[in-house]
Amino acid sequence: MGPLSARLLIQRGRPKCDRLGKIRSLDLSGMNLLSEHLDPKLLSRLKQLQELDLSNNQLETLPANLGLSHLRILRCANNQLGDVTVLCQFPQLEELSLEGNPFLTVSDNLKVSFLLPKLRKVNGKDASSTCSQVENLNRELTSRVTAHWEKFMAALSPEEEAENAQADFVRSAVRDVRYGPESLSDFTQWRVRMISEELVASAGTQVHEANISERPPKATAIQEPRAGPVASKRPGDGPVNLSPNKRVCSSPLAQVEGSPVGSASSQTALQLEPLHFLQCHSKNNSPRDLETQLWACAFEPAWDEGQAGATSQTVATCGGEAVCVIDCQTGIVLHKYKAPSEEFFSVAWTALTVVTQAGHKKRWSVLAAAGLRGLVRLLHVRAGFCCGLIRAHKKAIATLCFSPTHETHLFTASYDKRIILWDIGVPNHDYEFQASQLLTLDTTSIALRLCPVASCPDAYLLAGCEGGCRCWDVRLDQPQKRRVCEVEFVFSEGSEATGRRVDGLAFVNEDVVASKGSSLGTICLWSWSQTWQGRGSQSTVAVVVLARLQWSPTELAYFSLSTCPGEGMVLCGDEEGNVWIYDVRPLVAQRPPPPATPQAPTQILKWPQPRALGQTVSRTMVNTVVADPTFTYLTALTDSNIVAIWRRNQP
Repeated sequence: MGPLSARLLIQRGRPKCDRLGKIRSLDLSGMNLLSEHLDPKLLSRLKQLQELDLSNNQLETLPANLGLSHLRILRCANNQLGDVTVLCQFPQLEELSLEGNPFLTVSDNLKVSFLLPKLRKVNGKDASSTCSQVENLNRELTSRVTAHWEKFMAALSPEEEAENAQADFVRSAVRDVRYGPESLSDFTQWRVRMISEELVASAGTQVHEANISERPPKATAIQEPRAGPVASKRPGDGPVNLSPNKRVCSSPLAQVEGSPVGSASSQTALQLEPLHFLQCHSKNNSPRDLETQLWACAFEPAWDEGQAGATSQTVATCGGEAVCVIDCQTGIVLHKYKAPSEEFFSVAWTALTVVTQAGHKKRWSVLAAAGLRGLVRLLHVRAGFCCGLIRAHKKAIATLCFSPTHETHLFTASYDKRIILWDIGVPNHDYEFQASQLLTLDTTSIALRLCPVASCPDAYLLAGCEGGCRCWDVRLDQPQKRRVCEVEFVFSEGSEATGRRVDGLAFVNEDVVASKGSSLGTICLWSWSQTWQGRGSQSTVAVVVLARLQWSPTELAYFSLSTCPGEGMVLCGDEEGNVWIYDVRPLVAQRPPPPATPQAPTQILKWPQPRALGQTVSRTMVNTVVADPTFTYLTALTDSNIVAIWRRNQP
């Protein structure tokens, strides 16, 4: 498509007329327009234009001086826009569509709400809740920047030049003032700079809390309940009474039990504070939904260069027909993806480098979600849409995980008793994935947990299955594309534990594996390297046990354990609503033989009591619990449709 012409605009404009100045609605969608095709001199002649459709083009930006001061409706869906600040030139805008722009994030949604005071709808949804979030963030940021100003000025020496000092203040504020989730950092730093510059311009005498014009009254949006009345599904338990308006539970530290492993002076109990109890997976957002089951959660890794292992406060949870992405600090549900008739069982993160048509490289966080229908959905989390669908299995997918060394390699395990390794590829210019199948691994029972071997993830895959713990050779330089189990691991010298379900499996470090289910009431720590060295040519191998951890004696299954390798921690929930926490660093460092008796947990995190929350809370099962890499945040999923979040307070 070449540059626009007046004749073309008249042809595509409404009402039909012979002058650009009389056009009120203009449809320029689906014309393969580039940014340079939008001529400001030509478009500024549309003095009465109120509605403009630019969707389904290839726009990376909009000119800053279009002169469309009366524009009320703007549609820019399915383009390649990367910045929204230019939209401030449309102060009368009431409706805006930005769907399908993969490089826009939740921060851009907040910028739009801040810049456009009359905005009522964004992507067809009411904008009032986003406006409220922006005002709350702005209020807190203003307070923090003002406090930073006062501290900065108090430390300023008299001989320092005011002009240089003011520039230094703006830089220091952008660097040091932090608030809100990581996913909103682009918005918060943008606002911090604006607030700082305003403060400098006013010489600190005043700073407006928000540069937001008075908005016309809007109908209050029905906000998604963060917590609602929930009940345990076991007879005899009392009800849970979590107020729908109670989003953040500020409370004393959670009650803990359990003696430290080893000497009393070697370990101290973690100080964990309950932050949020959310009910964000309910059908139709109903607080009365007690049936939706929550199955899995995973923290988004810190993908930025130089931040490997850094704290992540964004967690994905799945259950029912929804996948939620939650900021642990604020309890805000950043994104919610729904798939009617689906029930999600598993989620896993990866990061991809995508090249735009203009040659720019962008880093994407991609979330894979799968469940009952055997489909893998690839979600572009920041942009909030599904950009890929893999028809992976004919039966339900129990679990999935990405390779730690190949960002596009994804393992899926299904009730069809197969594990498949996929290469999801990198999305093309239309942001579509073309997945290919690399390997098929046959199992004799359903795989419940997948775990690439930490020291050689490209060579071997461990799986906890209904029929035990098994291992496959997954090297891609081997000719066979369909393979059977190479080794079955046995957890006792006798036959008693052979073939027993292993429903918990994770590496504590590059050598030590934590597994659960092979024997009642214990979690086993065993050495991969020592076990593999003693294998020989055997197809059944007894693991080399390093220690056993005391756990609940329940006969119930499917309580998933997790590990925090950087901190040497093992975590597992139980049927009483407890979270068992083990610091296993002393155990994995000790010499054999292993202790004769199972080791007690470092502590047991109890479900918060009524006096702690100021509410009535019933005992509930914790079936999944995970922590971020630095053990700053801990997220647990319960059988009462509650996502519970704790924060570790550093001593």
